[in-house]
Amino acid sequence: MSQYSRMTTAIGAGVAALALSTTLQAAGPAKLDVANTFNTNIFIGEGAVRFAKELETVTDGKVQLKVHNPGDLVPAFEVFNAVSSGAIPAGWDWIGYWAGTVPVTNLYGALPFGPSPEAFMSWMWAGEGTEILQSAYDQYNVKVLPCFISPQETGGWYNKEINDIKDFDGLRIRISGLGAKVLNKYGASTQLIPGGEIYLALERGRIDASEFSVPQVDQLMGFEEITKYYYFPGWHQSASWFSFIINKDVWNQYDEKIRAQFETACRATLQWAMAEAPAEQIRTIRKLEEKGIEVKRFPEPVLAELRKGWDEVREEEMKNNPLFKKAYESLMEHSKLVDEWYELQAIPR
Repeated sequence: MSQYSRMTTAIGAGVAALALSTTLQAAGPAKLDVANTFNTNIFIGEGAVRFAKELETVTDGKVQLKVHNPGDLVPAFEVFNAVSSGAIPAGWDWIGYWAGTVPVTNLYGALPFGPSPEAFMSWMWAGEGTEILQSAYDQYNVKVLPCFISPQETGGWYNKEINDIKDFDGLRIRISGLGAKVLNKYGASTQLIPGGEIYLALERGRIDASEFSVPQVDQLMGFEEITKYYYFPGWHQSASWFSFIINKDVWNQYDEKIRAQFETACRATLQWAMAEAPAEQIRTIRKLEEKGIEVKRFPEPVLAELRKGWDEVREEEMKNNPLFKKAYESLMEHSKLVDEWYELQAIPR
């Protein structure tokens, strides 16, 4: 081989090596630690594990997520800030936990008297939902993928009956978000307590009642051992969004193909959650009734008063938070179209 040929071969090899290096760099990290705001043995925390499996499948194992339980990396309520700062690369959350930092997340986490999960899901992925949420997260250097929606929550666990709106006066209840603001108007003392601490708070009498999640999740928390009544409907939370969040500096290392694969895995996880949840809640409620729990509905006059309280809170939120106003009006407009379609197609049973 001539000196020229050897030089050409060497240059070619160098270019190829550089191209390979650039390709590998563009692909981003092969493994990510994910801080979870919930334990992975409950449905809403299991969503992170499901997402990790879906992502590993669609990327052919090129991207793997190691999902940690709360406290393994950072406390549950510090996940967003840790992802924002880059202290951890990624997290799995209930979106509403970040309302103190990003107020519009109240709407995504727990919207009182809101639309059905199906309509909410349609707005998130076929309307403006994700776009509006991402616009709020951009200033915190966080990329968000809404990957999991749970059905309407329960009205909560109570150690006293609720027969009148006055029964909320002085009631100490674990509830978060906009629902808490509504109950505050009726004299309730509301607290946001991490899921893992609710049982102890109820057992020790620190609180008189608590909402947390859907029956499938609640029954694993043991609340039926220390409360008497299980109330419905979950007026305060028509649907609950959970998401995968990732530091944008990390996200930007991935090429377009892998970013699309993240989204594909996200959508697959969302489909799994929506298919898995509804029937399982009724099976769980029947088991709880067999254990002696009394399943009750809030009286209609109580619900009517709560709706009035929500009307006041909503107007306050829309006045004080332009992005909330934009998101709420967009969601209502989109969900109205969904509702009209189903009403048009409704068949008497």
